[in-house]
Amino acid sequence: MKNPHTWRYVTVQIMLVVFGFSILVQILRIQHSAEAKAILDKDPGGGVQTFYPARGEILDLKGHLLAGNKIVYEVGVDLQVLNENEYANANTIALAASVYLDLDFATVLNWITQPPEELRYIVLDNFASSDEEKALMDLQESVKDKPRDQTLEGLNSEPHLVRTYPEGSLAANIIGFVTQEGVGYYGVEEKYNSLLAGVPVKVWVSADPNRAEELPNIPPGVTLILTLDREVQASVEEILDAAILNTGAASGTVVVMDPKTGEILALAVTPHMNLNEYSRFKEIFPGETPFDRAISQAYEPGSVYKILTMAAALDKGVVKPEDTYWDSGINLIGGVAIRNWNNTVWGQQDMIGCLQHSINTCLVHVASLLGNDSFYSYMQKFGIGHTTGIDLAGEATGHLKLPGDSDWYPIDLGTNAFGQGVSVTPIQMVMAASAIANDGKMVYPHLVLAMVQDGWQQNISPQVAGSPISAATAHTLNDMLAISLEKESSNSLVPGYHIAGKTGTAQIPTPYGVYDSSTTNASFVGWGPVDDPKFLIYVWLEKPQTSIWGSEVAAPVFKQVVEKLVVLMGIPPDVVRLQPAGP
Repeated sequence: MKNPHTWRYVTVQIMLVVFGFSILVQILRIQHSAEAKAILDKDPGGGVQTFYPARGEILDLKGHLLAGNKIVYEVGVDLQVLNENEYANANTIALAASVYLDLDFATVLNWITQPPEELRYIVLDNFASSDEEKALMDLQESVKDKPRDQTLEGLNSEPHLVRTYPEGSLAANIIGFVTQEGVGYYGVEEKYNSLLAGVPVKVWVSADPNRAEELPNIPPGVTLILTLDREVQASVEEILDAAILNTGAASGTVVVMDPKTGEILALAVTPHMNLNEYSRFKEIFPGETPFDRAISQAYEPGSVYKILTMAAALDKGVVKPEDTYWDSGINLIGGVAIRNWNNTVWGQQDMIGCLQHSINTCLVHVASLLGNDSFYSYMQKFGIGHTTGIDLAGEATGHLKLPGDSDWYPIDLGTNAFGQGVSVTPIQMVMAASAIANDGKMVYPHLVLAMVQDGWQQNISPQVAGSPISAATAHTLNDMLAISLEKESSNSLVPGYHIAGKTGTAQIPTPYGVYDSSTTNASFVGWGPVDDPKFLIYVWLEKPQTSIWGSEVAAPVFKQVVEKLVVLMGIPPDVVRLQPAGP
């Protein structure tokens, strides 16, 4: 499924590439012209140098800096100068480097006195801090009149920019990081690497220091304004970290999105890292640990998926909320017996009861009424088995088996109906659920709110991914999910706010083709206020230890996030918000 606003990003990238290419062509033309030859004759010490623009900044929607640049220094030794004085001050330079740059004295001395043949310059430290550089340059100035063997003659420094992350680990899995080579990895830094990096420019640089004012003023890369709210992000991360600690879960994910625009207000996952210490990446994310589980790790969601099955059945007209189903605790499909999650027999239930008690057999019945063609057609309309197109690097597709595939069997219709045998990413479930929360219109999730370059801001417009269900179906299912939570006295309920949602508890498949009943994925998806949703939240805790049930570990996390959101977003309780306007 393609994102219709991808063309905007592609267009901007193409324009920048064409602009940069035209500059390079012009430079090459000038370099080979008669004028260039005349300049070279007058200024033989000059030459062509490449200038790299400052990398564009990354800001939250309120202007807080999430990724910027700082000045560091390349500290090195001009070997020609040392060669002229027969390396008299090599020991002094090595000693200063060991004290101020924390380098090994013997190693530096060996670099200086025994360099590779024809090497004219040795870099001691390419990322010295401002304090380190200042201390060395001050020392160099203070000893310049001493005997040559006690000076720092030949020691040079040049400033350059490197990426810095003022918030450390905040939103780390969304932002990604930039290496010392200037390449973005993961998240926004990788997805928008070419735009953020800008266009390098090659120009002729005179050897005459008096002509320094002729150096080019290179415009920085594109600055990105994200949809994230820093305060919301920090609060959600704090809640998730506490939940991991309290439940003993192996990992966790919480996504908060505006279901009407697709704007991601917060996305918290574990583990996370201080982006300024990206060299620890392999330590924090060993093996195949995904950098961002919300977009890169597909899993069997379990009962949260039932909202899609029920949405399809209501929209197709094969069931109505008041229709009843007699649950005997077992349902046969494809010659295989499907049982309820706790082997309970629920007897006669309407469709709200089926959602409230999360009755597997009832959802198998509903899927059977839909049939293969309709069920899988609706699942594809919801985007299952496709990427969402979110503007982050590394999105996984998940997997939806279809009739006719070599690995599809008739029983899959039944198990898929309640979220087994199908894999999704959290962001896919968020996108699909937005259709139910947003009058049947499914929106593309996105992180970039606007791009800024040369003082010009281009806003990214929200895009609708499709309408898999009608507005009437969405309203009906909203009411059903809200009623089911209230009847259940769910741990997700927030006093004063009408909420719709669904829990999920999914056993985890083993490499041996069976499910491990002792470990689960616990989830909850919900949104509110029901009459005018301002947020949609997805919670996933992987392998919680204190309880295997989503209703006991994931639902309370949802509640805590909502309690924070209504304060930070200024959402009054329903009784205040819905009171009639005065005369």
